[in-house]
Amino acid sequence: LSTHSAASTQSTQRGKKEEGHGAESTALSRTHVKHSGVVRILDSRLHSRSIARPADIRSTMRSVLVKLLVLAVAAIDRRADAFSSLAGVTARSVESGDDIDLGDFLSASSSGGDKSMVILGTYAADFNAIEYGQRLRYYLPELKKRGITKVGFVLNCEEESARKLCEMLDLEDESVTLMVDPLGAAGRKFGVGTGWRADDDEMSPYLKLFGMLFGLGAWATLPAVIGGYIGNPFTPQKWIEDALAVGQRKNRWPDNALELDEATGEVSLNKFSELPVVGEWPRRPLELATLRLQNMLDISIKNWKELAPSQDALDAGVLTQLGGCIICQDNGDVLFDYKDPGICAVANFEDILKKIPTVKNLETVEA
Repeated sequence: LSTHSAASTQSTQRGKKEEGHGAESTALSRTHVKHSGVVRILDSRLHSRSIARPADIRSTMRSVLVKLLVLAVAAIDRRADAFSSLAGVTARSVESGDDIDLGDFLSASSSGGDKSMVILGTYAADFNAIEYGQRLRYYLPELKKRGITKVGFVLNCEEESARKLCEMLDLEDESVTLMVDPLGAAGRKFGVGTGWRADDDEMSPYLKLFGMLFGLGAWATLPAVIGGYIGNPFTPQKWIEDALAVGQRKNRWPDNALELDEATGEVSLNKFSELPVVGEWPRRPLELATLRLQNMLDISIKNWKELAPSQDALDAGVLTQLGGCIICQDNGDVLFDYKDPGICAVANFEDILKKIPTVKNLETVEA
């Protein structure tokens, strides 16, 4: 009996194992069938795609090339228009009183390969005009190294206002031709922004200007202003320290951002560099905001009567008109052009230095 029972038990176990193997075999078979189906489907899709792929690639490449070509042509046309827009447009020389054709100014050269720059500023008490002058003062040596032998600085004001501003900025250089365009016609020809509600003759120009401070008709105003407070850990703006130093030497307030050498007047310490962590940034928080406060209080407001636009200029929309700049080769080819998208949002001269390389033979001659 015990033998029979053991045999029966072994038989039962063998049966269960066979059933188990059968189930596993069935599951594997089903899995294989399932995966085989997926593989067949994938193979089918890949095969269909592989057939269509060369045509798709050619079509995509053609589309991309056409778009790039359109963008390149548009950029060339835009730059050509930037130069041609100033052909025949004049501004008055502060030094001689003669009208200067800005197109001729940009293309005329004393020697082959020279470059010329025209800054179309705003009215003399405006943030943009002041910052263009401050940046120009600092970057002039670098511009000259790049073969920019002459610069026209056009302001929408009368001669005395232009002289006053340049005197306050210490902007005196033989390569800078100071010009005036009291009604801002040259800037409008160039295509600069005219601000918020430019065609509304009923609204006060000062109310329009107030709206622009909040970005109306000048979208980049708020980012530019806020950037002056928070700083920038990536992009240097070395002109700020130079402009602050000029202001302190002229007793403009705030007057404690820098320590100046008593003998030379040069910067011995920038106190913003002592700020924890952010003091190492290329542009520290509050640094540019401090300069703009200095500009507003001791240039714009303090000298408003001497720098303010005339009534005719106000009627022409000068108060809300923005500025711009252009750099050309002596054959008229445009190397750089820019139109201010807001108040305090003028051209970044660091971008100009990256765009236009240093002239090596010029450096050799100077050395």
